[in-house]
Amino acid sequence: MGVYRTIVVSNWEMAKECLTTNDKVFANRPKMLIAEVMGYNYAMVGFSPYGPYWRQVRKIAVLELLSNHRVQMFKHVRQTEMKAAVEEIYELWDRNKTSENYKGSDMWGQQDHQVIMELKRIDQWRDAVRRFFELAGKFVVWDALPFLRWLDFGGHEKAMKKTAAELDFHVQGWLEEHKRKRGSGKINSDHVEDFMDVMLSILEDGKLSTSEADKINKATCLPLIMAASDTTRVTLKWTLSQLLNNPDVLKKAQQELDTFIGRERAPDESDMKNLVYLQAIIKETLL
Repeated sequence: MGVYRTIVVSNWEMAKECLTTNDKVFANRPKMLIAEVMGYNYAMVGFSPYGPYWRQVRKIAVLELLSNHRVQMFKHVRQTEMKAAVEEIYELWDRNKTSENYKGSDMWGQQDHQVIMELKRIDQWRDAVRRFFELAGKFVVWDALPFLRWLDFGGHEKAMKKTAAELDFHVQGWLEEHKRKRGSGKINSDHVEDFMDVMLSILEDGKLSTSEADKINKATCLPLIMAASDTTRVTLKWTLSQLLNNPDVLKKAQQELDTFIGRERAPDESDMKNLVYLQAIIKETLL
């Protein structure tokens, strides 16, 4: 395809050869425009070539963010965010419950007050993330024919540079905030480091210049944040929409919650072992 040699894998035997026996040969991706312009010049782990840098960054992400130990350490963050979301919904309901537009009946026929929630709220950050994934999925002619890049057919490179600048603005702000906190000495023994703090600690050994260390930090944190936030948002939206379209399933899930947890407290992650029906809904969602 253009300047790149391409092989079509049409059966499982060939797939096994490519993904197991000769996996290192096929580990690299071709050099694409998006990886250069929006991937901090191939520094993002999803775009960087296979080698020592890719292995080291991947190792850091797996151990310092995705390990069971770190997942448990960040449990309080998930609980705080969930509590804030529920409180926001309740406050919106409370402000509008006197309005005639929000009165109705629930699925059991009981008088209730409803509130309209907008699941598609997009701010500047979410809009930039959406455009990142849209641009990442486009086929760009000069990925196959690099000598045509200067023409910029369709203005894709211009759009990539604009989106990259918006995302970098946000992540640079987070990075500067972390640096200020570390420099001011406000971090105490009770502070739980997040992933950007961990990256700052790893990269402050002096082997890299400040600009290079910052680029690696941003290039590692940004895709993880984007992937986690976007996939979580989309998954939750579709899960809720499917439950609302299947009220009998929603009713069974609510009854299970009332039986094993009650209405006096919020569910906790440790309750999941008792919520068999809810587990089934989650598993079906993720299939």
